Amino acid sequence: MTRLIVAAGGGGDAVAAAMLHAALYGDEDQAVILTYAWDRLLIDPLPGPRGADGFTGLEPVTQSVWSVPAEAQPIAPAGSTLPRLATELPHTLALLDPPHGAEGITRQLEELVSHLAPASIDLLDVGGDILAQGDEPTLKSPLADALTLAACCQVNAPIRLLVAGPGLDGEISPDDLRPLLGTPIHTFTAEDVETIGSILEWHPSEATAMLAATARGARGICEVRDARLPVPLTDEGPTVHEVDLDDAVSRNNLARAIMTTATLDEAEAYSREICGFSEIDYERNKAAWLTERPPTKLDPDDVLSQLDQFQSEARARGVTHTTFRHLTEVLNLSGSQRDELRRLLIHSRPGQYDAPLWSIGA
Repeated sequence: MTRLIVAAGGGGDAVAAAMLHAALYGDEDQAVILTYAWDRLLIDPLPGPRGADGFTGLEPVTQSVWSVPAEAQPIAPAGSTLPRLATELPHTLALLDPPHGAEGITRQLEELVSHLAPASIDLLDVGGDILAQGDEPTLKSPLADALTLAACCQVNAPIRLLVAGPGLDGEISPDDLRPLLGTPIHTFTAEDVETIGSILEWHPSEATAMLAATARGARGICEVRDARLPVPLTDEGPTVHEVDLDDAVSRNNLARAIMTTATLDEAEAYSREICGFSEIDYERNKAAWLTERPPTKLDPDDVLSQLDQFQSEARARGVTHTTFRHLTEVLNLSGSQRDELRRLLIHSRPGQYDAPLWSIGA
């Protein structure tokens, strides 16, 4: 029995998909997780997602779909977490190929449905920004979700839309999401997290890290991203809800507009028109800014001193937790220094490690 799970936004959604599969379907056969190679600048210095032409070593699944085995490699200077995920997950990771727009992703889905005849198809979004209208002032990354939503609603097969961790991506508040959520189908537990616990030790996803942390009982306010977004960690954090796919499409103005796009550039243009921005433009600007601001050397004494200052200011803002991704940016370190920073902090102050988050402390 094969199940297909579409990771709506890529990145951490693919990790959450593995946890969802274990929680809902147990020890059934492996899933096929269809996901973007879009790891943001902490891992990949190139703006935007990588397509199939951005890797070596991919394996064909259908005419338009390629899987990412452990041996695959992104073509330098690009980076990707997918090959390592393929090493640590029992599932097949299939690559979403957004350079061909929503039409290309629709074609990929249709081919997979025909080839796999999956027992179920789930479209999974961590956080819920797939339900955005497009004009929300806190919205940061609508394009990836809109593309997968636009494609899924055009496939002639039953697809279930699932939202895990409402509000955990910091883009739409839980209060705004609550009326939009349908039937609760699961609440993740600490036991569920064990299936992906080792991955969260190195994977940079913030939303899935908070999803796991709330499942383990973390509560408070977690500060994330370079914009210092405060995200509530509440009892709603580990929940998974089903949402009517048609209702989501009727809300998501960007998804409706890009259904017939044949290139990523077209979809991006609609994002600028409807949402007022493109997240890839943001990545382009940030990448240029980062090249002009080289990261500092990781000096332990200096890092711990800066950490103390950050924590003091964060506590004043009511923050109780943060992510190692956010700390890496706050301390002006590069993505390649994240693991070194994490090891230093856990070794120096093990009591503040609230896996996989960092507790600000009293």
